[in-house]
Amino acid sequence: MRMHDPFEQSLRDLLKSSATSHDDDATLGRVLKTANRQVGAGDLFGLMGRCVEALMIAINNGSDHVTPVSRRTSSARTTNKAD
Repeated sequence: MRMHDPFEQSLRDLLKSSATSHDDDATLGRVLKTANRQVGAGDLFGLMGRCVEALMIAINNGSDHVTPVSRRTSSARTTNKAD
C-alpha cells in the first residue's frame, strides 16, 4: 500500500468519517474547507519566511552604508594634529 502524507491522510479520514451521513455536498465542503485552511496557513508561513529572508538580505547589503564616514582625508588629519 502506498504511504500518504499526513495532510492527505487527515483529509481521507475526514471524508471517510463523514461518509455515513450520505450528504456528499456537505462532506465535500467540509473536506475542502479543511484543506483550504491548512494550505492557506502553510502559504502564509512561507510568505512570512520569505519576507524575513528579504529583510535580512536588505540589512546585510545596507550595513556598509550605515557606517560613519569622515569627510576629512587622512593627510588633512595629520596636518591638523601637528598644529
